[in-house]
Amino acid sequence: MKAKSSQTAQMFLANSQRLLTKENLPHIVNCLKQLSDEDIWWRPNPASNSAGNLVLHLCGNVRQWIVSNLGETPDVRDRDSEFAERGPLPKKILIARLRGTVEEACKVLARLPESTLSRKFVIQGLHVTGLEAVAHVVEHFAYHTGQIVFIAKLKTAKDLKFTNLPPVKIKKSIPAPR
Repeated sequence: MKAKSSQTAQMFLANSQRLLTKENLPHIVNCLKQLSDEDIWWRPNPASNSAGNLVLHLCGNVRQWIVSNLGETPDVRDRDSEFAERGPLPKKILIARLRGTVEEACKVLARLPESTLSRKFVIQGLHVTGLEAVAHVVEHFAYHTGQIVFIAKLKTAKDLKFTNLPPVKIKKSIPAPR
């Protein structure tokens, strides 16, 4: 039974790394490359975040949950500054910071002992297992990836080719009965 558990843990960690590095990170990088530095810091309204803020937030979240807590390094996150930044930090810096953070997190995940997945942690006041922490990061990363993709679609007004959308069919309007 132990071998099965270890294999499942390894599959979970490998899939988590794949989702971060091969699915979500490339989408974010693609979006940032298509946006101007000004557009990266655009906010649709004061209650919303810019793509730049979301990237900084993802760096902080991944570093806090995986690199610091699961990787057992000091947590130096300043969450408020992630949202207070108004830029424009150049896209090159944002991309490099995000890539570096994901790479560092994946190194932690690659060497994570299975026992860490069941260990208890307190992160942002939440009591979670290591498994829950990894799952949270992957889900959180995907959530904000979608927001960044949406911002890029709004600002570029084009299909980013991440999915195969059906062609748009224009329906003839039928006059309303009188």
